[in-house]
Order: sequence, then C-alpha cells, then structure tokens
Amino acid sequence: MSLRDEKIKSLLGINLDSLSEDELKELSSEILESKIHGICFSLYEDEQQPGDFVSDEQIKRRLSILKPYTNWIRTFSSTDEHARIAQIAVDMGFKTLVGAWLSDDLKSNDNEIEGLLKLASKGLVNIAAVGNEVIYRKELSEDELISYIDYVKENINNIPVGYVDAYYEFRDRPNITNACDVILANCYPFWEGCASEYSLLYMKDMFQEATKAANGKKVIITETGWPSAGSDLWGAHPSYKNYLQYFINTQLWSKNNNIDIFYFSSFDESWKVDSEGDVGAYWGLWNKDEVRKF
Repeated sequence: MSLRDEKIKSLLGINLDSLSEDELKELSSEILESKIHGICFSLYEDEQQPGDFVSDEQIKRRLSILKPYTNWIRTFSSTDEHARIAQIAVDMGFKTLVGAWLSDDLKSNDNEIEGLLKLASKGLVNIAAVGNEVIYRKELSEDELISYIDYVKENINNIPVGYVDAYYEFRDRPNITNACDVILANCYPFWEGCASEYSLLYMKDMFQEATKAANGKKVIITETGWPSAGSDLWGAHPSYKNYLQYFINTQLWSKNNNIDIFYFSSFDESWKVDSEGDVGAYWGLWNKDEVRKF
C-alpha cells in the first residue's frame, strides 16, 4: 500500500462537516488521484442521446480522461458503439464489467446477448452483466431473465456472470440471486430520499442487505453516486457540498473495507433529464464539457 493510500484510509470517520468546501474539493481530488475501483462510463456528449452515432475518437478521448483514475470501466450495452467501448477500453489497459441491455424487446435482447458473448470470446469481458434493472422496470419476468442468465453462463468460459439491479431485488428474488455467479447491486440513498448526513449509513445497510441475500457470493456495488445539482427528492438534497461528501464517504468506506464500487458516473449527460428530472444531468465526476468537478 502506498503512503497516499495509507493516508486516505486513515481518514475514515473524519467529520466532513468540519471541512470547508475547498478542503472537501482537495480531499476528493486526492482520493480520485489515488485511483478508485471503477467508474460507470458515460458515452454521450451534450445534445447526444442513445441511438446517435458516436465516433471511436470520442470514446478514446473520454476513456483517456478516466485512465489515470481507475482500473475498471462499466458499460451498459453490447451492441453498436457500446461494443466498441469494450474493445477500446481493453486496448487501453482497462478491465471491464460489460453489460447486455435487456428490455421487453426480445429481438433486441437476442442481439445484446449475442454481442456480449462475442465480446467475451475476444477476451474483452472480465465480468458479464446480463441485464440492468429490467426487473425493476417490469420489462421481463424472473423466469425470462433467469433463462438469459443461464444461457450466457452456458456459453461463456471462466467469466463471472451476474445481473444488475437495486440491492433489494436480490433480497426479494432469491431465484435470480441463485442464478448469478456474482451479485451486482445498485445502491442509491439519494433515490430513496435519504438525507445526505445519513447517506453513508444507509448505503452500508443496502450493501449488507445484498450481502446477506448473496449467501457467500461476491457483491459488487455497480452504481452509487449523488447529484451535484438539481431538485430535492424528499430529504435528499442535491448540492455541490453533498456531492463531494458522498464521494469521499463512499470511497473511504470502499478502500477501508475492500468493497468494489463502480461510481456513477464519469461525465454529466443532459439526455438523462427526460427520465430522471433535472438531477439526471449532474451525476458525473466530470461535467458535460469533460472538466473535472473538483
């Protein structure tokens, strides 16, 4: 362990409310520069949205920005430009958690599964995620999802296979949990209206719920984060200070407990406003112009 890592880990339990915003920015920068486990990759520039063509140059530029700060990249789909992310990321030295995006469009699902298996056959997948919150969105049944998971497990070699959803889905749906090699849990105190001062405690509880359900299987937090601006959600208040504090708290906890977290997200993306409201545009560690927020 480096001296920087030892210093950062020693900060667990520090009263962040006692720090000024500049001190929080400095600490956030030091944590990020020490490298965090993983980052969810944000593909689209301002005004772009899913379905738009994205060049290799844009993917390379964005991955190059992230390269000094993490070893792992998470992707959400295995077709079109998303498949090219995995190839470029591995060429650049990243490890990958690669997703197949499932929905109620069965033809699209077949293409996604085929794409995931193709990427895996090329050595571009370290962990395979079969679906993302498709149960939460009620677009597939448990049996349909499990059939996809089983199919991928049968056709992929020596690669852990899981499914991404909210932590409580693994608690409430043991058949899905049993089908997975690894539990890929999204943990968002913000989306459950938790006040910032209790957010780390709540996130720990979320992780423990998933861990208990996992029954010995590895649990990875595949998404967590806090928006830096936008409208309140019950007791959850988006602000720059809360955003910094949440990043610091989750990363100190991760480093001290060896918990793998893929932070959400890399860059602000304005297209998410349509589905998430104004907070959707402010989850990035970098803003929409690819400038680091701290």
